[in-house]
Amino acid sequence: MVNSMNTGIEAAKKPRLQEKYINEVIPAMMEKFGYKNKFQVARIKKITINMGIGLGAQDIKLIEDAQKELGQLVGQKPIMTRAKKAISNFKIRKDVPIGVAVVLRGRKMYEFLDRLINIALPRIRDFRGTSLKSFDKNGNYSLGITEHTIFPELDIDKVTNVKGMTVTLTLTKSKIEESQELLKMFGMPFAQDNRSLDWLKKH
Repeated sequence: MVNSMNTGIEAAKKPRLQEKYINEVIPAMMEKFGYKNKFQVARIKKITINMGIGLGAQDIKLIEDAQKELGQLVGQKPIMTRAKKAISNFKIRKDVPIGVAVVLRGRKMYEFLDRLINIALPRIRDFRGTSLKSFDKNGNYSLGITEHTIFPELDIDKVTNVKGMTVTLTLTKSKIEESQELLKMFGMPFAQDNRSLDWLKKH
């Protein structure tokens, strides 16, 4: 009986980064930016992961492998993405599968972000930090990863093709400085480039 109760308590416990957001990030952001209400603090609404497989139009197994591997990374089944129009140069017909994608929210979103920042990114060879130039005007952040095998959940011996992926963090609409500070507090390892924020303000 006690064991089942403990299991329930563990299951209900919030992910580490979510706890950090509530207990540390919100108070720090309110103080730094002078917010009067905690709901003014930027937050991550969702994380979208896209994995494009150009050759998938010719070999559906590549798409199926990507779907399986991305599912292993996030604990959720991705959907197949399809070509919106035909591209004759690449022999791609309209509506054929060309990749996979998944949208994470809530617990899975925070758990994936934690693994991305603290486990996967440091495994990149000669890693120099993530770019400060990848914010859009609404404060959303996109990150390109060239090798999905940086995630230790994958058994490299069973991966037939190394795949790239794009990770997009969609935030509540906020200024770039606020989004940047939020991700810094989560531990995002931005490259040390003081020119980057100035570049963003001009574009």
